[in-house]
Amino acid sequence: MQDTVPPGPAGSVSVPERQRHGPGPPPIAAAAVVGADTVPSDAGVGGRVLVLNATYEPINVCSIRRAVVLLLKDKAEMIERGARQLHAESFTLARPLVIRLVTYVRVPRQAHRRKITRRAVFARDGWACQYCGSRSNLTVDHVIPRSKGGPSSWENIVASCGPCNRRKGDQLLAHLDMELQRAPRTPRAEIFIHVSAPTIPTAWQPYLARAA
Repeated sequence: MQDTVPPGPAGSVSVPERQRHGPGPPPIAAAAVVGADTVPSDAGVGGRVLVLNATYEPINVCSIRRAVVLLLKDKAEMIERGARQLHAESFTLARPLVIRLVTYVRVPRQAHRRKITRRAVFARDGWACQYCGSRSNLTVDHVIPRSKGGPSSWENIVASCGPCNRRKGDQLLAHLDMELQRAPRTPRAEIFIHVSAPTIPTAWQPYLARAA
């Protein structure tokens, strides 16, 4: 059964426009597609594009150049566009902000196997100490200290401010007047999109919220 396409937020490419032009830009010369990795010149390396699965689930972040290739090869459609135009010798394309894959891609649900990094832990915990709520001087802490057999797992590592980390030291919470604001857990795949992008553009937010 085909999923119902959810309405796009303000600024989205309209459904009639997609039907008129199809999932990508109008057909262009094959040579332009081949050269898409070297065009457009203003698609800066630092630019990022949110990639949605065919079901509108956010699954990845890619460069503008990669997004352009997917669009030109009709492997994706543009859902959100920026005000800037990307110019090449034979065509002009709106700067993609959010694209959606035309064909569903199966994504392995193995977030627990992803490398645990400080930034990923901070993103999962809302960039706040899980003991006092402070947002400054963040470190990571093993709830059950490693010296007492605590594993380095998502369920045993939390964001902690420096003062709380020093206060807790090598002790168990049961021996202190401290408690977690919420139990740590394996993060949603969405968290890794926050990790890969320093800031979350406004155009991405409705799609990330939908996945929450």
